[in-house]
Amino acid sequence: MRRRVVITGIGVLAPGGVGTKNFWSLLTEGRTATRTLTFFDPAPYRSKVAAEVDFDAAAAGLRPQEIRRMDRAAQFAVVSTGEAIADSGLEMHELDPHRVGVSIGSAVGATISLEDEYRVVSDDGSKWLVDHTYAPPQLYQHLVPSSFATEVAWAAGAEGPGTVVSTGCTSGIDSVGYACELIRTGVTDVMITGATDAPISPITVACFDAIKATTVHNDDPEHASRPYDSTRNGFVLGEGSAGFVLEELESARRRGAHIYAEIAGYASRCNAYHMTGLRADGLEMAEAIRVALDEAQLAPEAIDYVNAHGSGTKQNDRHETAAFKRSLGEHAHRVPVSSIKSMVGHSLGAIGSIEIAASALAMDNDVVPPTANLHNPDPELDLDYVPLEAREHRTDTVLTVGSGFGGFQSAMVLTTPERSAA
Repeated sequence: MRRRVVITGIGVLAPGGVGTKNFWSLLTEGRTATRTLTFFDPAPYRSKVAAEVDFDAAAAGLRPQEIRRMDRAAQFAVVSTGEAIADSGLEMHELDPHRVGVSIGSAVGATISLEDEYRVVSDDGSKWLVDHTYAPPQLYQHLVPSSFATEVAWAAGAEGPGTVVSTGCTSGIDSVGYACELIRTGVTDVMITGATDAPISPITVACFDAIKATTVHNDDPEHASRPYDSTRNGFVLGEGSAGFVLEELESARRRGAHIYAEIAGYASRCNAYHMTGLRADGLEMAEAIRVALDEAQLAPEAIDYVNAHGSGTKQNDRHETAAFKRSLGEHAHRVPVSSIKSMVGHSLGAIGSIEIAASALAMDNDVVPPTANLHNPDPELDLDYVPLEAREHRTDTVLTVGSGFGGFQSAMVLTTPERSAA
């Protein structure tokens, strides 16, 4: 019999909402955390807006040695998973550490630290042959994203399997899907999982400028992220992290844990088509949704809410709207759909986990977060995208999806254990 896996702890670091409580308040109030970029001078760049996290590592409990050692994204991961562990009520020292694993998602790793240190060793890019004597001892940890899982494992005392999943912008769904599978198959009993990215750096901004993927609504940063709106013209780059504690259902019940959701189904597909382009028919995302529903043993009509990728690019919003129609049939026109990227931006590999957190909290509160800034709906996109204001809505089962460069398409179905058992 397959073991059932549930979420019993959540931790979030997101723009405008450090900590899970603040994050959920931001979403339900429909507030946006997008602003003119402050980390460096945005003047030379095409897109000058970002969704930045107001994060104080020392105030979050990290020691000076940890702050020096860890990239910003690693710091995010340690803090968000720490909040998730505390939220779960688990006493980590009472667990068999070899039965506790770590799975962290990240699209771009230690981008900020790598760029900063390259500028130092190359004398701000003036030297082709860099001077390694200026490199700090922790530079290797910045180079290998696996260090993120190491840091989380050290902080949690986890000695089971440890990995980093890097599948572009679906990393945050895929890392949790992988963690779930380790519990289902009996490899671990508890998983510390989630995803993190801190990509707001000159090189990242320049890369997205080059392919015109990010918005140029620079004169109105608060309303720059506009998924499904006819005036949308790209996403707002963001940063952040979400962490989770996953455990086997019966174990969680025995200890009286608060269960946010059961991970009932998960699937991932690749379109094998284009590095950044998407087919308009949404076939691969629809297939991922179909397989995730099959694994959950649920019909499309069981979905109460769809937490969409909703990046705010022309092609993505068309692609996933088509995917929802293809996979959910007529139910696609009845189920509420929304994009929280309208409020917290697109944090690349981290956003899938942040959206899982939003989905689980929607279930916990029977509230669907809105799509902010949706004032002028695109007539091509004819689903219920929950514009502007949160909606009270019975939410027992949620579909959350992600789409990533490289052609990755992932889907996850969250449900209440009672409904999954029915």
